[in-house]
Amino acid sequence: MKTIPFNAPFGGQVNLTQMGFGSAPLGNLYRELSEQQVTDTLQAAWDGGIRYFDTAPQYGLGLSECRLSEFFSGIDRDSFVLSTKIGRLLEPASPVGFDAGQWVNPHINNIIYDYSYDGVMRSFEASLKRLNLDRVDILYIHDVDAFTHGSREASDQRVKEVMNGGYKALAELRAAGVVQAIGAGVNEWEVCETLTRLGEFDIFLLAGRYTLLEQEALNSFLPICEKQGIGIVLGGPYNSGILATGPVKGAKYNYVDAPPEILDRVSRIEEVCNAHGVPMVQAALQFPTAHPSVVTVIPGGQTPQEVQQNLTIYHENIPVGLWSDLKSAGLIRDDAPVPS
Repeated sequence: MKTIPFNAPFGGQVNLTQMGFGSAPLGNLYRELSEQQVTDTLQAAWDGGIRYFDTAPQYGLGLSECRLSEFFSGIDRDSFVLSTKIGRLLEPASPVGFDAGQWVNPHINNIIYDYSYDGVMRSFEASLKRLNLDRVDILYIHDVDAFTHGSREASDQRVKEVMNGGYKALAELRAAGVVQAIGAGVNEWEVCETLTRLGEFDIFLLAGRYTLLEQEALNSFLPICEKQGIGIVLGGPYNSGILATGPVKGAKYNYVDAPPEILDRVSRIEEVCNAHGVPMVQAALQFPTAHPSVVTVIPGGQTPQEVQQNLTIYHENIPVGLWSDLKSAGLIRDDAPVPS
């Protein structure tokens, strides 16, 4: 797995492997993983050359960070890159009536949204304690988008909160060298574009918003990133699963059952992929990596087998005719960069 140095425009150098590992599943997302399953999955990623790992306090309400700590115990800190997030403080909860939501048997904590200066510092210190580290490489503002908070107005209020307080903390941590790059990890590109106008951000973790299925980020946001040297960590290249499973019954898009128009579009994309003998999941993984601002892709993987599949399909060649046929059919944009 090739490592590509990313020079943060306002920070330091971060050496990112072409593929990263998203650790939300380590927090028992939708299903419980045993400690052995976690170790085996992380080992498969490590053995495959992956050296960039992303986590967050939200994932398992602290469980994911603790599990990464166990795995990295005894490993040279300079041999891997780690990112975590701020915006959600964890406070101990009562087991009685505790609602874990999407997490199965997580740590028993309540989430408190806090994007203030003190909230960022407290969140960062708590993450370092759970990770048993003295620094992280990238620190993201987590979920200041409308997708999370329910409306554009609510998102704007969270952005205002972070820029009036938390941003100063992030900038201080970057200046002190305890983080090399700062940015945001969100589910929409619009709020990332807003942040580029308000502060000096190095990198964004964008989940599912520049994929084989949707490329609206090419309108304005990705050109800004390219001009300013801002990196994109592309999470969710399968759009919550549908680009991996295909348009089957119960296929997920944006974490819910895919609507008919999405099922239809994915079916048409799959037809073109099949005509070229290329699994759609392979095309979906490789497509976003062609954009010059995308510095790494995080496909996710809950088992060693899924991690190995991602590694395999990442490196397999795709005939260039596939991309031209998808463009001719109006299924990807004409101006979208494609793998050569």
